Amino acid sequence: MMWQRTFNSALAKYAGFRIERVGKAENAKKVVERPRMAAPDTSFRPPTDPRDRLLEAPVFVISPVRSGSTLLRSMLNAHPDLHAPHELHVRRLSVDFGTTLAEKAMEALGHNRADIEHLLWDRVLHRELVRSGKRYIVDKTPANAFAYERIAACWPDARFVFLLRHPASIATSWYEASPGKRTPDEAAADALRYMKAVERARKALPGLTVRYEELTADPEKISRLICDFLGIAWAPELLSYGTPDVVTKGLGDWKDKIRSGTVQKGRELPAPAEIPEVLHAMCRTWEYLP
Repeated sequence: MMWQRTFNSALAKYAGFRIERVGKAENAKKVVERPRMAAPDTSFRPPTDPRDRLLEAPVFVISPVRSGSTLLRSMLNAHPDLHAPHELHVRRLSVDFGTTLAEKAMEALGHNRADIEHLLWDRVLHRELVRSGKRYIVDKTPANAFAYERIAACWPDARFVFLLRHPASIATSWYEASPGKRTPDEAAADALRYMKAVERARKALPGLTVRYEELTADPEKISRLICDFLGIAWAPELLSYGTPDVVTKGLGDWKDKIRSGTVQKGRELPAPAEIPEVLHAMCRTWEYLP
């Protein structure tokens, strides 16, 4: 209204302030400051052109938490053809268009957000591989088990090694890793989520299945089996891998066994009476119980 604007102008000139509606100002501020959040993108697909990928035949160790994946990646990283860095969590790298105009521009080029994220993932891993000077990259992030479909879509030529361990041993080790964070029962239930995801991936994807207990009992035999699967020559360095370059909680195991630089014997298998009830079905699926 005209009289309100005139009144406000006079107040500003003679009193040094103006009158505004609080509700409008607060709402306007919220609109300006609220970030544009990207909605989860489930429309992922393989690349339309194989030349879109820089990586050749990447290797993914699909395993639950506390299953010996850091040991396996340390062994593989000692191979002259394999670069197996710490857990990379590449599936958490995301992009956002920022504006609808940018989104429309990418759509016009034939890209959705998942396509661009896949390009990002591939570029990051390829850069790491080039820096290593080796031939193939290996990623062993346990959470990859929850994204196996997308990983297989991103890299259609990916190879998968499934690493299993006695479910009760996994649960015990998961509890021991952070005893103040979860109870033994909570550790078993949480670790079971990873085991179920690994089993879904194992059923859906071609690959090689190995067991932690066999790896620690006969590391040469199992490492030769893995090398045969990957189509590379076995190397004796796998048995004395040295101290891993990254030993940090959250990026892999950090215990003394890993720091030793050689394969150590695994813990004794639990007796059937020691296995939590919640893990019985998985123990049977993975043939640790009849």
